[in-house]
Amino acid sequence: MSRTAAMLVSRVRPAALHTARVTVLFADLRGYTGMAEQLPAVRVVPLLEEFFRTLATATEAHGGKVFYMAGDGMMAGFGVDVSRVSGAREALAAGHAMLKDFAPIAARWRSELSIDAGIGVGLHEGEVAVGVLGPPRHRTTTLVGDTVNVAARLCSRARAGEVLFSCTVAAALERDAAAAGAAAGAKPFLQLPQFELRGRRVPIDIWCVPAAERLAL
Repeated sequence: MSRTAAMLVSRVRPAALHTARVTVLFADLRGYTGMAEQLPAVRVVPLLEEFFRTLATATEAHGGKVFYMAGDGMMAGFGVDVSRVSGAREALAAGHAMLKDFAPIAARWRSELSIDAGIGVGLHEGEVAVGVLGPPRHRTTTLVGDTVNVAARLCSRARAGEVLFSCTVAAALERDAAAAGAAAGAKPFLQLPQFELRGRRVPIDIWCVPAAERLAL
């Protein structure tokens, strides 16, 4: 191996890589394809900025960290910087806040622009690798692992106005409720049929908090 190649290998060595048990949240904008088709691109940009600002505000208000924003979706992690805390309760609260805070925005878009839009949210709790990835000058901290994949798939299945979460999130919520001496969750959780993820051997149990209003997006 040449000296140059050896130097490149040493630069990308994941010295800061570590694992953590966290809750990963994915959220994306339903109705974006129709929006982009209907409006000029320059008019879509401020709408996306408003959408992402809503998601980021809810994430940060509940102690989460945004790791990725692109296209019409976002990935965030909860419990990443806090040992022995999975962040399930905070992630679920953030998901609810996103839906609640986006509702008046969606109503305004519908009234002023004749656009139907909504948010779908997916949550999964588990172990992830936290590290810096990417090419030189474009490296960024991100989350990697099966937990991320599951959260993304749950988000893709969630209907507009709905939060879907996995059995690991449900178990973490139960533990938190038991520790607090409270009943498990003030909101009704509805268990859904098992979800089979493409490329994954075993289906998983999933739950949702039924949406007050769903859009066919």
